[in-house]
Amino acid sequence: MFDIRQLQVLTEVARTGTYTAAADALGYSQPAISYQMRTLERTVGAALVTRSGRGIRLTQVGQALARHADTVLAALRTAEDEVAALTSTGGGRVRLAAMQSGCVALVPAALGALRRTHPELEVVVTQTECPVSHRLVMGGEVELAMMCDLELDQIDGQGVLPDPRLLRLPLLSDRRCVLLPADHPLAASPTVALADLADERWVLESGRARFLAACQDAGFTPRIAATSDDQLTIHCLVANRIGVAIMNELGVGAHIDPRVVARPLRDWPARRIFALLWPDMVRVAPVAALLDSLRATADDHGRRLPAVDAH
Repeated sequence: MFDIRQLQVLTEVARTGTYTAAADALGYSQPAISYQMRTLERTVGAALVTRSGRGIRLTQVGQALARHADTVLAALRTAEDEVAALTSTGGGRVRLAAMQSGCVALVPAALGALRRTHPELEVVVTQTECPVSHRLVMGGEVELAMMCDLELDQIDGQGVLPDPRLLRLPLLSDRRCVLLPADHPLAASPTVALADLADERWVLESGRARFLAACQDAGFTPRIAATSDDQLTIHCLVANRIGVAIMNELGVGAHIDPRVVARPLRDWPARRIFALLWPDMVRVAPVAALLDSLRATADDHGRRLPAVDAH
């Protein structure tokens, strides 16, 4: 029988790559981590790690055990959450991680609807990038994440490969849009091609490798006027004619300014948005309630998607 504490140590060693970092993360001493790993290796009867430069890497046996340890620890966390929900005198608590566009568009509406049906349920929201959300779900630091299909964005180093252990529930898809001043010559066009914007100045997010590659394919190098990862700031910069910008459709309607319009970017693949969680989590009543509200809100948002305009 494996010791739960030793499995926790193994998964943290796998995540951090060193005994020292695993010790810091778990609040243990480095010798304690070494002892737990040696004890686990004796139980298994095989080496679990090997030295790799200044760090360590898992052996094939270690990788296999770490995968199962993730599943076991997730099941225990689910059990704890389900029992806590059943014994709570209030409505329970759910931790949700979501990308910025989800936080400004879907999450507020979903939580507003949830408050009417589950007024005592507490939802703790963390806004973060999708790779971080994936790690938070894997590590049990959040019960649910709202993410997008970043396997399309490997060029940005942001890819999150599908994990068969996790449950992925589709919510909606949205398009990539161009934000333009309302009196821009292309503002009256139903869609805009990237090549039509070759002479513009741009307001870009810091994660721009995929966009720059698309501009190169379209035959130009964009002139960058400003950089911001905040959607309200991007809207304001476009409104004040600092440059044009691109933004996913989900975030377009969060800030209404009559000086800005949004037009779908032609020939850019739609982004698929989904909820990610451990399968057993759907049995936890507070998590299921939040998930239902997110799905209903996404369905309602999807019915309104054809009207792409910022005002």
